[in-house]
Amino acid sequence: MQRHPRARRISLRISKTGDGIVMVLPRRTPIREAMDFAERNSGWILKHLEALPPRIPFVPGVVIPLLGVDHLVVHDAAARRGVWRGEERIVVSGQAEHLPRRLGDFLKREARAEITRRAREKAAQIDRRIGRISLRDTRSRWGSCSSKGNMNFSWRLILTPDFVLDYVVAHEVAHLAELNHSQRFWKVAGSLTAEMERAKTWLSHEGARVHRYG
Repeated sequence: MQRHPRARRISLRISKTGDGIVMVLPRRTPIREAMDFAERNSGWILKHLEALPPRIPFVPGVVIPLLGVDHLVVHDAAARRGVWRGEERIVVSGQAEHLPRRLGDFLKREARAEITRRAREKAAQIDRRIGRISLRDTRSRWGSCSSKGNMNFSWRLILTPDFVLDYVVAHEVAHLAELNHSQRFWKVAGSLTAEMERAKTWLSHEGARVHRYG
């Protein structure tokens, strides 16, 4: 449920990440009125909820698209190596109840290493320096860059194809030179990544599904 200052009536829509239903309310609409609206439209809500793709929990046997390459998650309780990546496998040791957290932590470490390396390399290409790099589980944007050169990225970029992660990093690094979306900005961004248009299309059509994991 969200309130929007410009909304004139109650409305329902699929969330931007494609994993739920969002009700948008005018600023002064009473909650009781919103609940009545939801009840009157329960058929629409149920229909669309049933059509949403299922969540994919972090459990043994699940397949994770690490940089676009499918990896089978394997639990090895007897191992003592933490979490490691093998040939199209991610092996998680320890007790089964700790697997979701350990796998999530592993993916975030992989994302940080991959994003940091590429960001610094691309910044050097345009003779700029980046500030702090932070990873979050953002849903409204894949990355951002402040006027001080600090960058935020979604850790879920590690679940996108290589060329997609590369584009998002290039996009934010380009903001070090142009803190806007002018033609000059897009020229800089295009010089830092090979498949910009393809990546933008992938994010538009497929990006929501990486939020199903975990």
